[in-house]
Amino acid sequence: MNPNPQVQKFKQVLVLSTAMLTFISFWRAASVVLCDFGSSAYYAGGIAMKAFGPAFPWYIMAVMLFAGIMLMVYIESCSMFVRGGVYVVVKHAMGKVMAKFSVSALVFDYMLTGPISAVSAGLYISALLHNVLPLIGADWQISNKFFAVIFGVSVVAYFWKENIKGVEESSGNNSKIIGFVSVIAAVLLVWSLLTIYIRGAKLPPFDLHFTGHALGWAKHVPWLETIGLFGIFMAFGHSILALSGLETLAQVYREIEDPKIKNLKKAVVIIFLFSLMFTGVLTFLSALIIPSDLIADRYADNLLSGLALELHGPYWAKLILQTFVVVSGGLMLVGAVNTSFVGANGILNRVAEDGVLHDSFRRLHSKYGTTYRMINIIAIMQTAIIILSGGDIYLLGEAYAFGVLWSLVFNTASLIVLRFKNGESEREWLFPFNIKIKRIHFPAGLVFVFAVLLMTALMNLITKKTATISGIVFTTAFFIVFQISEKLNEKKARIYAEAEKPDEKLNLREESDINTLVPELAKPNKILVPVRNPNNLVHLKQVLETADDATTDILVLCAKIARGIQLDREKGEITMEDRDLFTAVVLMAEKYGKTVKPLLVFSNDPFHSIAQVAQTANVDEIVLGVSGTMGAEIQLERLAMAWGMLKTGGKDFSKPVVAKVVWEGRQMTCELT
Repeated sequence: MNPNPQVQKFKQVLVLSTAMLTFISFWRAASVVLCDFGSSAYYAGGIAMKAFGPAFPWYIMAVMLFAGIMLMVYIESCSMFVRGGVYVVVKHAMGKVMAKFSVSALVFDYMLTGPISAVSAGLYISALLHNVLPLIGADWQISNKFFAVIFGVSVVAYFWKENIKGVEESSGNNSKIIGFVSVIAAVLLVWSLLTIYIRGAKLPPFDLHFTGHALGWAKHVPWLETIGLFGIFMAFGHSILALSGLETLAQVYREIEDPKIKNLKKAVVIIFLFSLMFTGVLTFLSALIIPSDLIADRYADNLLSGLALELHGPYWAKLILQTFVVVSGGLMLVGAVNTSFVGANGILNRVAEDGVLHDSFRRLHSKYGTTYRMINIIAIMQTAIIILSGGDIYLLGEAYAFGVLWSLVFNTASLIVLRFKNGESEREWLFPFNIKIKRIHFPAGLVFVFAVLLMTALMNLITKKTATISGIVFTTAFFIVFQISEKLNEKKARIYAEAEKPDEKLNLREESDINTLVPELAKPNKILVPVRNPNNLVHLKQVLETADDATTDILVLCAKIARGIQLDREKGEITMEDRDLFTAVVLMAEKYGKTVKPLLVFSNDPFHSIAQVAQTANVDEIVLGVSGTMGAEIQLERLAMAWGMLKTGGKDFSKPVVAKVVWEGRQMTCELT
């Protein structure tokens, strides 16, 4: 006969675990951003050359230096919103209407990211084939632009299929790509410096020579070009597309490991230095080594290939280097296509959380559980853009700058507004150059950055006819879709985000017993954190602030009370309250950048289940939140009783366990032996 009937009543029916949250290092975070941001090195210089002539390297370098400033802007916005980005920042600062305008421009950016990257990769590959195939007797007659269109459509089709399946970006793969690209860039840099040493070089001119197309509507206002400052902003605007991909930093911030802000700063330094050397310096070296007429005529669409071919040395060696340049560029550019799918789909799902998109857009794939209709729309639009562009990288680049620039304008303006609207709240980091006025840090630095961005954006509206028309039409169309969808979906706002969001990392995994999770707990220290109320997670916050993620497994346990026949409920069934709780846990873990292992069990006694999980997992510490109904002392007594009952039931504990009840500014502790 069992000496403790109460123990017999306890029955473990279900262990519910989310997909374990995994956070990435600052280097991997930087590599994710660079696979998008760095890809502009392959086409930005050629596009700028076509727009205003041989002075282009000065402005590409200026944009790369300005990128450092914009990266600091993103540090402040990320420190305010873990799940941030343009939409969230603008919504908090200016409301939903302006947020929908900003996200419409951002989606336009992502819609162009795929086509311009895929077409650029196709142009590089086609140029290489034109050089290599004749050496083996093959007659290659396909034009570069036609090949780029076919290649671009194929790449979009491939990533459409992969994203339908739910394949996301791998930070590990991105790190390998950036590592490979870095090696090729270093070879280019050293060889270029050696070439300049042997041949000598002359600095590019400062004079601007805008083409008629680059002036757009401004060609009807000739006096604009004669005013030096306007000309500088016009040239800067034609180079600004080199800033593409900064929004990826806001999206990847939620996955950066603890300490988040410190690691974000490290990632920003890496991104800035890499982009400065890779995009800025290599573009400048290209202008020093390649004659400007060759850049304009032969290498405008594949500038870095041109740099490889124009270096000093034997042709066969330069052809090998060109091959490596094309392979590395192809990997980075093709990766940017996938980024555009993941980014656009993520942004659209983000606005869906606010009920802005109708259910018909958000329907899940029956097999893969992805928002396939959104992915279909992205693929169709990117394919149409590639075909309509005819492989013209300059045309794509001019349109691309619209979304890049206006998303930055909205983001910076919103941060300025939030300094006044939410000025008293503490921030972990502020953009430099602030004037303290009472409790408000007046953002003098941000105001200057905003003025530069706004002036550049306004000049782009005048000079980039194609970009202005296409950007305004696209942004307006998406805004109208958002408005109509929101009206139709008002009663269902947030339901999709809470119940069906595919990328929320709340995937269910059924297990028959807690013992199945023990092999996954490989770290030397283990802390068990029982949770029940999403509004009472002070104890979890304390654990996340103090625990060492490298050496500590943090188990977050929700023990649901079920009695009698309820213990035999269908496995895998969780309620909206469960999702609310685990969503709050996930958000807090993301904020502190630490891995947690959330699990749910059904029990007729939550304290008994806490004790059993603690014993099975061999934890070192149990940290509870205070209960308003029974108080900290009674909680520890109940836990000690459950602990004792397990011992009388034959359980053998190998070590004493510290139990804590934590609430604001206080805690109560005992030792369970």
